[in-house]
Amino acid sequence: MHLLVPFASALSEAGRHTLHDLKLTHLDRLLARLAPGDRLGTDEFSLTPPHEGALAAARGWRGGAGTLPFAAHAAREDGVEVLDLAWGLLTPVHWHVGRDQITLADPEALQLDAAESRALFEAVRGLFESEGFALAWGAPLRWYAAHESLVELPCASLDRVVGRNVDRWLPAGREARLLRRLQNEVQMLLYGHPVNEAREAQGRLAVNSFWLSGCGRWQSSQTPEVAVDARLRVPLLSEDWAGWAEAWRALDAGPLARLAAAAERGEAVSLTLAGERFAQRFDAATGPLWSRLARRWRHPAPADVLETL
Repeated sequence: MHLLVPFASALSEAGRHTLHDLKLTHLDRLLARLAPGDRLGTDEFSLTPPHEGALAAARGWRGGAGTLPFAAHAAREDGVEVLDLAWGLLTPVHWHVGRDQITLADPEALQLDAAESRALFEAVRGLFESEGFALAWGAPLRWYAAHESLVELPCASLDRVVGRNVDRWLPAGREARLLRRLQNEVQMLLYGHPVNEAREAQGRLAVNSFWLSGCGRWQSSQTPEVAVDARLRVPLLSEDWAGWAEAWRALDAGPLARLAAAAERGEAVSLTLAGERFAQRFDAATGPLWSRLARRWRHPAPADVLETL
C-alpha cells in the first residue's frame, strides 16, 4: 500500500497559516510509525512538480525534468495504440490575457463536454497532421499528439502553470519552434469557432489554446501502481484555503486513517507527501525496537513536516 498525496503543502503565507491551524490526527499516527525515506525535488521552478517526479520514480521511469512520459502512459490507458511513438499531451485550455501577462486557467474550470471537445479537436487536427503529427482523442481534456520532435522535449507540467504567467513555462529552443507556431495557428483558428461563440454567449470560458506536456515514449512501470489522492489540487491552485483545509481534513479522516490502521496492524505501507518543492517518502520504520518506540513518542508534527516541502 503506497499513497501519494500531491499539493500537500503551500509556499504562501496563507497556506502555511492554514497548515498550522489543521489538526491531522491520522497523519500524526502515521508519522509516529513511519520513517523518512527517499526525498526528491529541487525548487518550485522545476518543470516537473514533486508529485509527478515521485510517481515517475515509483514506476521506475527514466527521464529528467519535463521529459517524463506521462502522455504516453495516459494515452495507453485511454485506449490509444502508442506503439514506439513519442507522445505529448495536448490539453485544451483557456489563456486569460491581462494587461501585463497571460495566465492559464485550470482546465477543470472549462467543464468541457465530449461533444465540444471533439468538435474543437477536429478543427485543429489538420494543422498538426499537415506537419507530420499523429493525433488521437482520449477524453474532453486529453488530446494526444505523436511526433519525433517530442522524444525528449522538456515541457512544464500543467500543474506548474495553472494560475501563473505562461511565458516563463513555454517550451524553448529549436525543437519548440514548430510547436510555438502551431500554438499561434491554433489560437487564430479557435477565435470565433462556433463552439467558443456558444460558450461565451453562455458566460463560459472559451477554449483558446492548448498546453503541451508529458512528452516521450511509453515506458513500462516497474512496481505496483501507487494510489494518488489529488483532492488537494483544485483548492490549492485556486488559493481557496478554507477549501484546502476541508480537503485536508477529509483526506486525514479517510485514506490516511485507513493507512494508519494498516500500519498499526503491521502491514507494509508507504506514504509520499508532495509540496511545491519536494516530495518526501515515508516507509515502515526499521531498526531496534527501542528506537521505533522512541519515534512514536518523539516524532515531528505534521505541520513541521509539511512546511519543509
